[in-house]
Amino acid sequence: MTLFRTYETVTTEMVSPHVLKVTLNRPQVGNALNTQMGRDLLDLWAGLTEDPGEVRCIVLTGAGEKIFCAGGDLKERNGMSKPQWQRQHELFERQYWTLVDLPTPVIAAVNGHAYAGGLEMALCCDFIYASSAARFALTEVTLGIMPGAGGTQNLPRAIGDRRAKELIMTGRPFDAQQACDWGLVNQVHEPADVLARALETAATIAGNAPMSVHQVKKSIRYGGQMELRTAFRFEIEAYNHLVGTEDRIEGVKAFNEKRKPVFKGR
Repeated sequence: MTLFRTYETVTTEMVSPHVLKVTLNRPQVGNALNTQMGRDLLDLWAGLTEDPGEVRCIVLTGAGEKIFCAGGDLKERNGMSKPQWQRQHELFERQYWTLVDLPTPVIAAVNGHAYAGGLEMALCCDFIYASSAARFALTEVTLGIMPGAGGTQNLPRAIGDRRAKELIMTGRPFDAQQACDWGLVNQVHEPADVLARALETAATIAGNAPMSVHQVKKSIRYGGQMELRTAFRFEIEAYNHLVGTEDRIEGVKAFNEKRKPVFKGR
């Protein structure tokens, strides 16, 4: 079992034997991403990459009822020199990319507003459930910068180039229903229900064969960057990796015995 450290800005809780809830925990400042949160999240994602233990699915949410993550902590950034800013951003980059590369699936339960780096963090997750009260925006151009944690790449891939250009170039906010209609968000729920619905889906994913889920995630991510025929071959390589596993044998056996399979990730 992976042992989780106690973090200053993030809380972790195993809510079932295989589902981990991760909460951004700076509600007094809208769960804004500061240097310490960057360190905490990088350590957490790196540890889960190295040894997920019993964790088979992760739900990422924010503390409080109104804000998932307000983006970078601009009070901390006020007065930073260029080298200080770039050193901090390098830390943030490593945190975001480690989240993207995490083999374990991550669901963003966006409990409130997700702006700038907060929206980019949600976009780095595998998919998003959102509160009906949530609003989204990539506001960087209103601050003299631009999205620098995948926003210009992940948003167009989710909703198309033309709409993404409009949103990023204007910095305009949009609501949860628009996000769902455009394909950015999978489901919209009442504020009190969004976390519970995300945890339900996480439990369903965690009940499936973990190696299969990992291979699916890898195949979709990397295959989507390939020419189609090459992507087909990549998918078959991922598929063939599962044929000799104990879980594949257990899955077929359980089906024939009309019982629920017991997957062990082997």
